[in-house]
Amino acid sequence: MSNRAENYSRAYILRRVVFFTILCLVLAACATVPLTERKSLRLIPSSELLSLSDQEYTKVLKESKLSTDRGQVQMVTRVGSRIARAAEDFLKEAGAGEKVGNYRWEFNVIKDDKTANAWCMPGGKVAVYTGILPFTRTDTGLAVVLGHEVAHAIAEHGNERMSEALLAQLGGVALSVALNEQPEETQELFMLAYGVTANLAVLLPYSRLHENEADRIGLTLMAKAGYDPHEAVRFWEEMNEKGGSRPPAFLSTHPAPESRIEKIKTYIPEAMRYYKK
Repeated sequence: MSNRAENYSRAYILRRVVFFTILCLVLAACATVPLTERKSLRLIPSSELLSLSDQEYTKVLKESKLSTDRGQVQMVTRVGSRIARAAEDFLKEAGAGEKVGNYRWEFNVIKDDKTANAWCMPGGKVAVYTGILPFTRTDTGLAVVLGHEVAHAIAEHGNERMSEALLAQLGGVALSVALNEQPEETQELFMLAYGVTANLAVLLPYSRLHENEADRIGLTLMAKAGYDPHEAVRFWEEMNEKGGSRPPAFLSTHPAPESRIEKIKTYIPEAMRYYKK
């Protein structure tokens, strides 16, 4: 065999080994989304995401102006606490009770009337911008938003999006390696994956699949927390009406076409099984 042929053979074998190694890692990293039973890619250990979440959440709060409106703060804390308890019960009932310990819930209100948005980082680190409160109006309306955002978190959609990005951009390296070699880029990727940025031009919108899952799980969470899931139709219809040339920030990551609202209506009977006033 010539040197050229031998080198080609070695390169071919190496490519095959790398391919099957990555394939094995991907298969091993697959996890199941509660309720929908969909298999999702989660390459990043929860411990690393929780550590990064604590750091970035603290940073966001330091750089933001928190609301001093007692009514707003009490409402977000009140509704958030009920949604959090429902989420923990939901995980236990779904056979994922071991994950409950990962959540150290925090709910903060950021004073920004121009930003209609909310998000939930890993570990239950939640922020609600005052600009979304005119759309939610009541505790039940706020439960629609918080149920939806917490649903993204317990379904680990952010982990899935960040895993896909790391696989595509950095060759699937570990988060710890990425943070060490490209800390700024990796931290920015984390923030984008969880919708935590004011720059709407670079926000990563959730996929329709993720949105459908968050809608379905979120309705169940708000119902378990004692809020009527029917309010979700009113909220998303109003969001849809505002989706013109300058839509609310919430629609930049959570598009609301009419077909989505119709699908939400089909999820309500399932959620109503858990609803008690």
